[in-house]
Amino acid sequence: MVLRYALCAVIAYLLGNFTTGVYVTKWFSNLDIRKVGSGNPGTTNVLRTLGWLPSALTLLGDVLKGLLGGWIGYWIAGEMGARIGGAFAVAGHNWPVFAKFKGGKGIAASLGAILAIEPWFGLGCVVVEAVVVILTRYVSLASICAAIFYFAITCICRWGKWWSIAFAGILTAMALISHRSNIQRLLAGNENRLDFHKINQLSKNRKKKK
Repeated sequence: MVLRYALCAVIAYLLGNFTTGVYVTKWFSNLDIRKVGSGNPGTTNVLRTLGWLPSALTLLGDVLKGLLGGWIGYWIAGEMGARIGGAFAVAGHNWPVFAKFKGGKGIAASLGAILAIEPWFGLGCVVVEAVVVILTRYVSLASICAAIFYFAITCICRWGKWWSIAFAGILTAMALISHRSNIQRLLAGNENRLDFHKINQLSKNRKKKK
C-alpha cells in the first residue's frame, strides 16, 4: 500500500507541474505570464493581464489538476490515495520542479482537490471566495478566507476523522504559506484590489484585435 501512496504522490505532483496560465497566455498573446504583472502564473494575474476568457480557462485548468489528482489517487489507493493525490497536485502547482519551484498560489488547484473529496465543502469555499471578492475586491483575502473556512468546516463536520482534518490542514497551510506576501500587504493596507472596469476594457480590446 505504501508503494501505491507513493505512486499517487508522484503522478499528482507531476500533474500539478502543468502550469495552465503559462500556456493560456502564450496562446492568447505570446506573453510569458511569469514576466508580467505580479509574475504569478495563476488566475488573478492572467485576469489582470488579459481579461476574463484567458483567466477563466486558467482557472478551469488549475481546478482540473486538483480534481484529477484526487480522482487518480482514489483510483490507485482509495480515500487516502485521493487525499494524497489532491495535496500533491497542489504542491506540484505551487512548487513545480520543472519551473525551478516557482509556481502559483494553489487556490484553484486546492478547490479541485476539495471537490474530488468533499464536493459540498468545495462549493462552500466557492461561495465564501465569491462573497469576499464582491465585498472587498481583494482576491488574496478571499482566498485566505476560503482556505480557513475549509479547515474550520472540516473540523466541525468531520471531527474524529483525523485524516480528513489533516488533509484540510495541509491545504490551508499551503494556501497561507503561498500568500505570505499578500498577508503582509493586506496588513500594511497596500494590497491590490481587482479593477473590474480595467478588466472589462482589457477583454473588449482583445476582442477588437481579433
